[in-house]
Amino acid sequence: MDSNQTPDSLNRNEDDYHGNPGESKKSQLLKDKSFWGLAITQFLGAFNDNLYKQMMLLMALPGVAVAVKGGDRQGWATALFSLPFVLLSSYAGFLSDRYSKSSIIVICKFAEIGITLLAVLAFLFYGDLGDWGTWSVLFLMGVHSTFFGPGKYGVLPELFKKEDAPRANGLILMSTFLAIILGVVLAGVIKDLLVIKNPDGTEDFSRLWIGSLVCTGVAVIGTIFSMMIRKTPPAQPNAKLAMADFVASDEVRKLFKRDTPLLIAIVVSSVFWLTGGIVMPVVNAMGKLQMKLESDGAVSVLTGGLAIGIIIGAVCANLVLKQMKAATQVRLGLLIMIASMIILGLWLPGGKPMLGYVGTLLFLILAGIGAAVFVIPLQVFLQQRPPAEIKGRMIATMNFANFVGILLAGPLYQLFVEISSGLGWPVSSVFWMMSLLLLPLVLFYRLPND
Repeated sequence: MDSNQTPDSLNRNEDDYHGNPGESKKSQLLKDKSFWGLAITQFLGAFNDNLYKQMMLLMALPGVAVAVKGGDRQGWATALFSLPFVLLSSYAGFLSDRYSKSSIIVICKFAEIGITLLAVLAFLFYGDLGDWGTWSVLFLMGVHSTFFGPGKYGVLPELFKKEDAPRANGLILMSTFLAIILGVVLAGVIKDLLVIKNPDGTEDFSRLWIGSLVCTGVAVIGTIFSMMIRKTPPAQPNAKLAMADFVASDEVRKLFKRDTPLLIAIVVSSVFWLTGGIVMPVVNAMGKLQMKLESDGAVSVLTGGLAIGIIIGAVCANLVLKQMKAATQVRLGLLIMIASMIILGLWLPGGKPMLGYVGTLLFLILAGIGAAVFVIPLQVFLQQRPPAEIKGRMIATMNFANFVGILLAGPLYQLFVEISSGLGWPVSSVFWMMSLLLLPLVLFYRLPND
């Protein structure tokens, strides 16, 4: 990396970020109150997002008793949640650089309380509003996450020293995916407990307001923990908003022109999240429609298997593979994911997955391990590479690219399901199509090791 790609601003005012003048920047990460405040805030936010999103995905699937062609609307729910990231990510990044990232995190947590209360109302009046109310809340959850993202990721280099970045990322990633497991699985359990199944096979969702009230309580707790994060100064307090900030700022575009590896890494990250955006609806459809599981909790356990794998992969990336070059880690992770997807796509005569329930869960865990081994070094690279004064907008641009991928994952999932149906193949065959999306990355992409 040459000098104009690593400006002094990357290390500017390092000691100031720890608040008290005499406090050492080299204090141990696990003794840092701000680390725990950020980790728990992120944990609870991810729990709420995934509980509600999985609830919407399960509601978008037809029940086993009423499964019909074209009844799977999960792709459109995924696209709706992703749309705010595409529309507002760059503006969110501008705000993250213009104002204190820690303050933005707290404001977002207060907003989360209001959104979860709207979810309670949407279910209470589900008989009148139908999906309009619950899907509107899903969209607002996406808006909230759009503004929360640049702050929570951009604040890491401002709070902690550079050497702690891989460990901080790994620990927060593990806690995040633990939250995903709990949120996704609990969504299925809550739906099993609260949804009333009608004699005609349809379902009454109105009692799900109780589950949304749980989300409100979690949002309140998360808001309290967000106040533990040290106040950070604005990275660029005099920044002016321009129309370009709604796509990518001039500074970010100039950075991409002189730093091609950074631009390519953004594209690779987008392709990864495009694939990731397809996984959850595929697993839900496999469990509900291909395995004919009656319990939504059992379906959600399969989806949670991916997150279990990511936790294990994060440990491997930080301990077992610590001495491996970042580029080698990325390639290894891709190979694990592709191999897992090829095997997950296999089925027996009659359409049942070849691996069965337990085998499918184990290979989903393996795919999650590969995802973590791949994405941790890529994420660290994208966080550390940009100059400090535009780091928030850079991360917002990354979010924009990632959620363009996830937004496209919605209609692409619907297309893949139509292709598999047209070929007479079960939905597990979509894993093969997903592996083809990752194949060019393993063949041609190499993350810089500097």
